[in-house]
Amino acid sequence: MTTAPHARVTQRRIAETVAEELRARILAAADDYRLPTQDQLVKEFGVSYPSVREALRILETEGLVTVRRGNVGGAEVHRPTEASAAYHLGLALEGARVTLADLAESLRKLEPMCAADCARREDRAEVVVPALTANVEACAEVAGDGVAFTRTAREFHDLVVSFTPTTTIRYVVSSLVTLWSAQEQAWAETRTRRGEYPSEAEAREAVRTHRRIVTEIAAGRAARAERLYRVHLAATQAFVLDRFDDAIVNASMSRQAMQSGQRFHI
Repeated sequence: MTTAPHARVTQRRIAETVAEELRARILAAADDYRLPTQDQLVKEFGVSYPSVREALRILETEGLVTVRRGNVGGAEVHRPTEASAAYHLGLALEGARVTLADLAESLRKLEPMCAADCARREDRAEVVVPALTANVEACAEVAGDGVAFTRTAREFHDLVVSFTPTTTIRYVVSSLVTLWSAQEQAWAETRTRRGEYPSEAEAREAVRTHRRIVTEIAAGRAARAERLYRVHLAATQAFVLDRFDDAIVNASMSRQAMQSGQRFHI
């Protein structure tokens, strides 16, 4: 027997109401929060099993839960992260046919401000500088390996953004960074396979620039750190844009990076 259109609409609205309440709980709860079972949700909300299952499907498409089927079924909760935000933002940018050149320009305007913010932190000597210095040394150790160097060098930029004290700026810039870095990592892998990756000397020059940025941050020279960072960012972006400037932002690359357990950031 076919369900009447009105009944399907009503069930959808009920499911959306349940999903809205569960979404609010997930976002407000502690990291170890677990959803009630479907039996418990049916009893709590006084709705049908199809409505509960539809509500969980809504949350699953948003990346907030993973529904397990079978005898051990249930819903595993996933709190939103910078990486998941990057994927959803990437979908919007990809749908709008935004190019990598446009993304790169946005990062040149926004990301250097994060370096300035790091230089203004009163605790930079204890928190920021040691982490950045450790990354610079790690970069120096893999300067001869194109893929490993790109991944490690991107982590330097990721760290700078992560130390920005303003949460909203951190999330927004980190999302853009993730989208760019997935593309840059793909570029590095392709160039390495073809034997076209930039020379080790160029990699070591990037390491020296990173050291200079750390020096400016450590000294609290925010304007100089921002200026140097912007010039460096433009130079590194040029390698990718030389071949892919009119390419469209690819959200699936950032999702694949998340699923493989990698974090590619500028």
